[in-house]
Amino acid sequence: MDRTASRPRKADAIFSATLALLAERGYDALTVEAVAARAGVHKTTIYRTWATKDEVLADALVQAPELAFAIPDTGSLRGDLLELAKQIHRLLSDPANRRVITAVVSALPDRPATAEAAGRFFADRLGREQAVFDRALDRGELAGDADSEMIMDLLGGNLWFHTLIRAKSADDAYLERLVDTVLTGVS
Repeated sequence: MDRTASRPRKADAIFSATLALLAERGYDALTVEAVAARAGVHKTTIYRTWATKDEVLADALVQAPELAFAIPDTGSLRGDLLELAKQIHRLLSDPANRRVITAVVSALPDRPATAEAAGRFFADRLGREQAVFDRALDRGELAGDADSEMIMDLLGGNLWFHTLIRAKSADDAYLERLVDTVLTGVS
């Protein structure tokens, strides 16, 4: 459901409060009442737009300023993917974002509504990133049958694993090697 048309005036504060509380307390302790108190709104303000905490969380993941990044247009697919990799790494390296991601991922197996929220987040990102691939196709840098979702999964998945699981940082040289490997393969 698209709730952007009926967003409350303090939607950004609600989204920021949702993510902050999720990072601090985890999914189970996240409540609409706590979000309302942190955001400085009455809980009915939230319930007029969102029926559950998962609906608030879904919109927070997609629309919160803390998780936003610009879609690059450097003039080349390699340059755009490198910029996307830098932005993804920056988001994953932020301690608060790391706690949000961990809380969401840990809630996924048992909570279909949270899985749906995460799915909306990734669908939104891929939808925004599609412009990178459309431009690359127009420039002749990409085959018509290239799978943009797989490319982003390879790029983003590596950064998630490298940053969150291995707990390593990714410097510019690593990001360049990653992008080049995704673009050329391992042969």
